[in-house]
Amino acid sequence: MTLESNKTVSLPVMRITQPIGHFYVGKMPAQDLIDISFFDIRRLANNNEFDEYLGIQRKISDKRITEIAKYVKLQDASFPTAVILAVQGRCATLETVSDDEKAADFFTMTLENIPGELDNEETVLFRGIARVLDGQHRIMGLKEAKHDLSDFEVSVCIFVDADLADQSSIFATVNLAQTKVNRSLVYDLLSYSKTRSPERTCHTVTVVLDKKENSPFYKRIKRLGVSTDGRFGEILTQATVVQSLLPYLSKDPIEDRDIGKRIGKWSSNERYDNEKLIFRHWFIENQDERIAEQLMHYFEAVRRRWPDAWSDTSPGMMLARTNGFRGFMKFLRPAYNHLSDPNGFVKMSKFSELFDEVRLKDKDFNTTKFLPGGAGEQTLFKTLMEQTNLDGFS
Repeated sequence: MTLESNKTVSLPVMRITQPIGHFYVGKMPAQDLIDISFFDIRRLANNNEFDEYLGIQRKISDKRITEIAKYVKLQDASFPTAVILAVQGRCATLETVSDDEKAADFFTMTLENIPGELDNEETVLFRGIARVLDGQHRIMGLKEAKHDLSDFEVSVCIFVDADLADQSSIFATVNLAQTKVNRSLVYDLLSYSKTRSPERTCHTVTVVLDKKENSPFYKRIKRLGVSTDGRFGEILTQATVVQSLLPYLSKDPIEDRDIGKRIGKWSSNERYDNEKLIFRHWFIENQDERIAEQLMHYFEAVRRRWPDAWSDTSPGMMLARTNGFRGFMKFLRPAYNHLSDPNGFVKMSKFSELFDEVRLKDKDFNTTKFLPGGAGEQTLFKTLMEQTNLDGFS
């Protein structure tokens, strides 16, 4: 019994020639892409021979799919880079669009299934026309969004009759040979945004912390994630500061960024958990400088309580480095909630009184006592919580 009737989808494409051969770049409606594509998840068979590796895709990340599904509903959603597909030649036909020599590389490509019995190797189901070489999370996110996709087109790059070796090579080139974007650079580029967002506020605060001469972080932050020429002692990346601060402003930065673009402001009557989002009131009120000032008061108290450890950036010392910063940023929330008055600002003197209860000495802030990575960060946080008796404020 034939499982389905003949189905087709057509799209405009341009032929590209590179050392690997010809491929085609075009666009298609998101729903069509969802309907014709499938993924091979890489898995190891019984032996190590190349042909026994079935599939070339990485494991699907449910978290990424959820994030993309939310993103595609936003006003500024876009996938500017192409989804890469591989199709069999027998499923693809090309029709020239013009006799003009200048249009020699432009075609209408029609992709079609090959109906037949499910167990017949000649059968190609409509949902199995295009194997995804890169872009599976974008496609799954679009599908998961359950959103009107009528105005959402996706750029595609289609390889016709590429063998498994070529497909694997393409996947490796896209995912291994390209350099991952520096997160600090991404956050720095937010300064060009015309609308407010939690990330942009965190970037603004980070710049203030780095530039203010009275800041405990003066010239200590790598603005683009790499050392600045002519500066020494930069021990924190901008990404570290932004990512540590962001949870205190927003529970959903993507949604907040969309509000910033669509509306431009947040309601002063918004209901939120102010014990978790301790700086959201300043974000809503467009008082970014107040957030920066609060952080300077807090970390100035840290610097004065442990001056030697703060200034010691040699290997093995961790207070002023990423682990120390993250540990104290985690402790900031319970400390702020414990000390905050109705005005919502805690002065350095109040933090200093709290830190006087901590029995840690300057020499204790080392990577032997507080191991590198998340374990050391968590140990520091727990130590601060225990020695200040703030367990009820976590």
